[in-house]
Amino acid sequence: MLILAKSVLGLMLGFILSLIAAVMFIPVLRKLKMGQTVSRLINKRHLAKDGTPTLGGLIFIVPTIIIMILLYLRGSIDFTSNLAILLFVFIAYALLGFIDDYKKIKYKNNKGLSTIKKLIYQTIIAIVFYVIFKHNGGESSLIISFLNLDIELGWLYGIFILLVLVGTTNAVNISDGLDGLCGGLSVMAFLAYGLIAWGTSWLVGYQEIAIFSFVLIGSLLGFLVFNTHPAKVFMGDTGSLALGGALATIAILTRHEVSLLLIGGVFVVETLSSLIQIIAIRKYNKKVFKKAPLHHHFEELGWIETDIVKLFWVVGLILAMLGIIYGVWL
Repeated sequence: MLILAKSVLGLMLGFILSLIAAVMFIPVLRKLKMGQTVSRLINKRHLAKDGTPTLGGLIFIVPTIIIMILLYLRGSIDFTSNLAILLFVFIAYALLGFIDDYKKIKYKNNKGLSTIKKLIYQTIIAIVFYVIFKHNGGESSLIISFLNLDIELGWLYGIFILLVLVGTTNAVNISDGLDGLCGGLSVMAFLAYGLIAWGTSWLVGYQEIAIFSFVLIGSLLGFLVFNTHPAKVFMGDTGSLALGGALATIAILTRHEVSLLLIGGVFVVETLSSLIQIIAIRKYNKKVFKKAPLHHHFEELGWIETDIVKLFWVVGLILAMLGIIYGVWL
């Protein structure tokens, strides 16, 4: 029960500290004119959001890191190799997203870093992940429990890690298109993986991974106070890339990579809708959706933004619960 108490404490501290960070940070972003440039290609209703402060991911990233450090200094958690990997990926992707956001703000467009540069940085992060992982005795096999499969990948596991990291971060990033959508879905996903981490007692530092998840949940809830419609701040790539990276890392460390397809089901569908749209336009010169990703399709159908977010949240919650059943029980 001690891990439960620590997790609840971490969640509460994350919520309080992120609220304080938001109150202090948002006015600074406004003063520095760190606003997001909204593309005119998106639904016209989004033009009213032009200039809304971005880089809001720092509101939940910084408190999460500070709380983990305080818990370590207090002796409540241990600094394990797996926690080091998780924090490294979380911070590394946050820095990558920050650079991307800063370029967008500086040049007042939505281009940011080139796809090649992003891929290079993501590859470097994956390599560091793999080196630390293998150095500390990590196994290079893919486990699919419901099929009773244990597939040894060898050095290919490094490429697998890269694909999971890149795929998850981009999926979370794509879903960050409506007020509160990405943040709310992330809360549910980290709740699922936090509970799954509780059950992975064979994993070195499993308690720390679970506690990190709940600290981040608390910080995200504090951020959502200011990010739900009408959003006073956006998380930007700083936040979405950090969330995607942390989510993928926890899935890999707990050996529940396949669960990502279920727990992050909404992220997956959002990404698939974009891929399908791109292929359909380039190959057949036709659109499958009125606009991609999927949340924009619903907007084009005339749905109110808050109704779309609530629908996606409900679906995300159901998938997260199913993910918990699969990850903990099956």
